Amino acid sequence: MNINILGIESTCDETGIAVVKNGTKVLANELATSISKFVKYGGIVPEIAAREQLKVIIPTLDSVSRKVPEDKIDAIAVSYGPGLIGSLLVGVETAKTLSLAWQKPLIPVNHLTAHIYANWLETKNAPEFPLVGLVVSGGHTDLVYMQKHGDFKLIGSTLDDAVGEAFDKVARFLGLPYPGGPHIEKAARNYKNNREQNPFPITMSGKENLEFSFSGIKTAVVRYVEVNKLRLSDKDIAKVAFYFEEAVVESIAARVKRALGIYKPRSLAIGGGVAANLKLRNKLGELCVDLQVRVHFPKIEFSVDNGAMIASAAYFVGKPDDPLTVQADSSLHFT
Repeated sequence: MNINILGIESTCDETGIAVVKNGTKVLANELATSISKFVKYGGIVPEIAAREQLKVIIPTLDSVSRKVPEDKIDAIAVSYGPGLIGSLLVGVETAKTLSLAWQKPLIPVNHLTAHIYANWLETKNAPEFPLVGLVVSGGHTDLVYMQKHGDFKLIGSTLDDAVGEAFDKVARFLGLPYPGGPHIEKAARNYKNNREQNPFPITMSGKENLEFSFSGIKTAVVRYVEVNKLRLSDKDIAKVAFYFEEAVVESIAARVKRALGIYKPRSLAIGGGVAANLKLRNKLGELCVDLQVRVHFPKIEFSVDNGAMIASAAYFVGKPDDPLTVQADSSLHFT
């Protein structure tokens, strides 16, 4: 039996709507983003993000509906949090309205859960259980252990900044545009003399737990620039970006390696916008080869926030008509 689920994602500045068959086959996928609105601010402005969501959600839905009409939809899924309260309300109220008007079941989905399930989209080799999941995004850095669908055990999280937040803050300090991750990655590629010792710390590397921390790396960047009186020429920026990115990737890899050693999973599944970083992909790929663990990254289009991952998660772990409460508290994790 085929089940088509329409997924709605509106936790931050992206408005994603998609239809996915049986949690894996994407029948339609549309994404509207207001990220260009925030370049001059160097970060998301919640009120503006919510207003942009209101502007684009109906046209985005209309575009998807032309590809997959309402009579082909079996259920509605929506991300209920964590996220920005105004943006979340736009998606949740739209989903409620569609559920009522179309007489379709409504499935609430945790946004972080959905990032893991992006690895089931458009792939012939889905992750095998048990698995360790890693979410690396602008607002979250989390490790989970899963023995089966819907069985989430949070085993590690960031103590301060999320990894994407650290990229954004360092990029702003270096005078690079928002969002910081892609611009730091691009600048780092221009640094050729990369044989020096990394001046930035590999945080938490000596700790026995599975927690992350990125504020120390960020502070070390500021101090390095000040102590060395760098004028932040293109060459200076390339050097700092290279070693910052390397320190972040090594820090993540150290925590992941420890988690894989403890839990001995069959698979490592990565999700979130920072999962698009090539150096991180290569590092974790090499690590998993050494440890004989299969590594899974979603396609780049499914690494960012999107409606398809919401629909996929709803298929595998959703419970139709659960009480739908908007959660904006970023301390809330996997449920």
